[in-house]
Amino acid sequence: MSDPSKATPEPQPFRVPDGDLDDLASTLAKTMAEVRQHGVILDRLGSEPVSTPQPTDDTPTADTADADSADVPASVFILALGGEAYAVELAALSDWVNYLFLPVYGREISTTRPWCDQWHEHPEAVARLHALWLAWQQLTDTEAGLSGPSTWHRDHLDQALVHLRAPDGPFAACTTSPSRPNHRVLATLAPELAGATQRPNAQRPM
Repeated sequence: MSDPSKATPEPQPFRVPDGDLDDLASTLAKTMAEVRQHGVILDRLGSEPVSTPQPTDDTPTADTADADSADVPASVFILALGGEAYAVELAALSDWVNYLFLPVYGREISTTRPWCDQWHEHPEAVARLHALWLAWQQLTDTEAGLSGPSTWHRDHLDQALVHLRAPDGPFAACTTSPSRPNHRVLATLAPELAGATQRPNAQRPM
């Protein structure tokens, strides 16, 4: 019979120094954001239709080529999409903005740096943020090399922030103080130009 006094002692619990808890929490938050982002990308790729070419002995006509190309968007840019495709892309963009862009780069709101929680209702903001997200996907990929993230910050992020959060930018009439949330879409020239081209008495200059 074995001597109980010689039994293997139970391992002591591992304690993490309090100073390292914040670093672990930050790392965990970044990892969770990346996991969410990867899930969004996979969902978006899974929702895109996959066109399988049908074998045929006949040469495709121009009408067939036009019909095939009509099912595929001419661009991945969100302004080129419509209907359900736009809604799916906007939902994916919102996840990136809410879980990565704003937590990391959403600086304090002020009169010189306005922001709008309803940014998705500002067409210019949607366009700029989507372009920024597309560049982020490309330049943070391993194929972009070690300098990819630096290039994204310098050539894309910095320029986007300057225009998005400028005092006269798309959020000029929106929130300028965290304690006073506001949202208003500024009028653009597009409706006026459209009306001018439809005036019956309008004539082109000679």
